[in-house]
Amino acid sequence: MATQSLTAETLSKLRKEFESTPINLVARNVCTKIDPFDACLSRTQIEISQHVFEYKVETEGKPVTNQKTSGRCWLFAALNVMRLPFMKQHSIEEFEFSQGYLFFWDKIERCHYWLNSIVETARRGEKVDGRLVAFLLNDPSCDGGQWDMIVNLVNKYGVMPKKCFPESFSCECSQHMNAMLKSKLREFAKVLRDLVESGAAESEIQATIDKQTAIIYRIVSICLSIPPEEFVWEYYTKSKQYKSVGPITPVAFYETYVKPVFDVNDKVCLVTDPRPNHKYGLLYTVDLLGNVVGGRRTLYNNQPASLLMKVAADSIKAGEAVWFGCEVTKRFAGKLGLEDLKIHDFSLVFGTDIQTTLTKADRVIYGESSMTHAMVFTAVSGNEVATKFRVENSWGEERGEKGYLLLTADWFKEFVFEVVCDKKYVPAEVLSVFNLEPVTLPAWDPMGTLAQ
Repeated sequence: MATQSLTAETLSKLRKEFESTPINLVARNVCTKIDPFDACLSRTQIEISQHVFEYKVETEGKPVTNQKTSGRCWLFAALNVMRLPFMKQHSIEEFEFSQGYLFFWDKIERCHYWLNSIVETARRGEKVDGRLVAFLLNDPSCDGGQWDMIVNLVNKYGVMPKKCFPESFSCECSQHMNAMLKSKLREFAKVLRDLVESGAAESEIQATIDKQTAIIYRIVSICLSIPPEEFVWEYYTKSKQYKSVGPITPVAFYETYVKPVFDVNDKVCLVTDPRPNHKYGLLYTVDLLGNVVGGRRTLYNNQPASLLMKVAADSIKAGEAVWFGCEVTKRFAGKLGLEDLKIHDFSLVFGTDIQTTLTKADRVIYGESSMTHAMVFTAVSGNEVATKFRVENSWGEERGEKGYLLLTADWFKEFVFEVVCDKKYVPAEVLSVFNLEPVTLPAWDPMGTLAQ
């Protein structure tokens, strides 16, 4: 059938229909003056949403963190979870681990991993304009990440207090550093592919990667500074008692003072991918998704959303906060800090619903939904079944209740994609899935989207 263009008659009819409907005119008057999403806010839902919860972890982190204009939410969320038992153990009123420290090492390791991936694709015979290499070249150095990447960094480099390695400009605003890295990585990709295609020896290829990594190291070190090999941490307890730790390395600091209360190796990541061809109860991974050569693979233990919600609730009730990944911007009232399917009444204002008309599976399939952000659950309401969660975000105190959000159970089912909690809260049959050989998804699969 031949395609048809929009005719003047059709456009005239649409205009008349619009202008003859009074609610369209009211909606236009409002939405041309204020944010359309704000115009759709449900007053009823605002009135019944209270930031009060039945079960709450004993201590919430202070101060509220702020990732600024960087994509480091996954690091902030991990360190925010980690600091809670650490602060309790050391009787500290306020504390932050250095997000910039792990950010530095992730940049170095991630670029090195990417260069090796380019070599891998060349050896596979992948064309530079094929889908896989084009995908890798599209964004060689983003800030985002997944839980298993955090495990790689902490196990290899440890952690340190923020006071001992504070933020830099490019930590808080990484755009231009990333632009430099992306430019160099694409340049390096051509060099490496030419070497592989010319039949260069493995030693020559590795020597080239080493030289390229040295340039990456220089750029990152200039922008972020180089973390100290050892540090001394001085602090006061809640009772104003002076304490000092060190000199000590970040790895020794983690092993000695953090790991006994928060061992990243005891935490497991469960995901919920409802697409029909991705069965629950199986293990998945994504091709060439990682940040440390020789490190832990990024694994997805796929389970129903109801199980993720129960595991998260059980963890909180036992006093442990939960790292989780979601699509944060859908049905989200940012200023109020409400993640609620009913917070926007799009149908009332626009005459059609938005964001939830497709099923969760179809939203993933059609590119309408994926995990984009990581945060922390610190409280929950509901006995047998959770009804709402309290969320610690990393966007400062300006949004929500001084930086905290309220997330409903219905919203959880639609827009939460993964949770991380201690394995002791996970049923044995679910843990056994980690023993399976994972199904490898293509590099561009939506489940490989990185939280930023």
